[in-house]
Amino acid sequence: MTTHPEDVSGRLVTPFFRAMAKGKGIMLATGHTWKQQRRFALRTLRDLGLGKRGLEHRVQEEAHYLVDFFASMKGKPLDPSFPIVHSISNVICAVVFGHRFSREDKGFHELIRATEHLFKFGGSFIHNLYEIFPWLMCHLPGPHKKALSCYDFLSSFTRREIRMHMERGIPDERQDFIDFYLDHIDKSKDEPRSTYNEDNMVHSINDLFLGGSETTSTTLNWGLLYMVANPGIQEKVQKELDAVLGPSQLICYEDRRELPYTNAVVHEIQRFSNIVSVGMPRVCVRNTTLLGFPLKKGTIVFPNIASSLYDPEQWETPQQFNPGHFLDKDGNFVSQEAFLPFSIGHRVCLGEHLARTELFIFFASLLRAFTFRLPEGVTKINTEPILGGTLQPHPYRVCAIPR
Repeated sequence: MTTHPEDVSGRLVTPFFRAMAKGKGIMLATGHTWKQQRRFALRTLRDLGLGKRGLEHRVQEEAHYLVDFFASMKGKPLDPSFPIVHSISNVICAVVFGHRFSREDKGFHELIRATEHLFKFGGSFIHNLYEIFPWLMCHLPGPHKKALSCYDFLSSFTRREIRMHMERGIPDERQDFIDFYLDHIDKSKDEPRSTYNEDNMVHSINDLFLGGSETTSTTLNWGLLYMVANPGIQEKVQKELDAVLGPSQLICYEDRRELPYTNAVVHEIQRFSNIVSVGMPRVCVRNTTLLGFPLKKGTIVFPNIASSLYDPEQWETPQQFNPGHFLDKDGNFVSQEAFLPFSIGHRVCLGEHLARTELFIFFASLLRAFTFRLPEGVTKINTEPILGGTLQPHPYRVCAIPR
């Protein structure tokens, strides 16, 4: 995927994913459509401040809301999964729709539930059955119908936001992804091979929302669980945060350079949780070779991300949570070549920088404000994953004790 990235840049569009996204957008598209939509999304995210302070401000704002919510619980046991996914999803909503949603917004709750259901359905027995017998399954009732209706709900939610943008008109100073896309549809309408239209916009936004909410929130969920399971590591992070940051100082992504241990812990959370252990299947778009073996055009390639994140030749204790994997003997942060949670090559996650920024700022903000412990009387911690579209932790409750 690095030596011949173009050769394996196709996407396997299976029957269920074809029924869902119809080959449009970014994640489930291939060929010319995928190239145009991905290029446009990358450029627009940069224009909206990805990698700059503009977008970081949105992340800091949502981290502040999340800290406030945890503080309002006054140390009582809570399931952190919904507040986390609400805050993370609001970052991508600000980027795409230009505004955030309140904790009381019922439509937004439904949207989050729909995305969670889609990820739980992914990789399930019924999902696999649909991929083998699509002609039969499309006539039968079952969880696959619910999953497709969840995706339709996401699409109709997005279309409603697009309508609101169209009614108010494109401002001179474009504010969000929809503004940029509507403007580009207008500019490219005379191009014969243009794929810029409302359907591709809807599916691209769905991809940004699905890719930008579930994965980061699941990783953060694992992070809090690992801190409860490793109180010594949690304490060490807090000591570093206290020594480097002021109690009310805004946490920036740049601060990671002064916080090597915290940065190492965030990386180890990603490595050890391994939430996308096998990446989305790719397809060879031409004849190529892999380690000397010839691969024909049309061959399906599964990126085995877990093989890299748990490689015993690359990691000292691959099956243990160990922040030392990212530190040298003097305690300086060291990046590792085998750290590939975002995959690699032409299909690498396009929101990688945003995800890295979110994970660092949210994690550091929460650990500066709280110590996470198990509720009274609870002694067992289950760190085995639930299989699905992503590897999820089992539901758990935690106490956020204000520091």
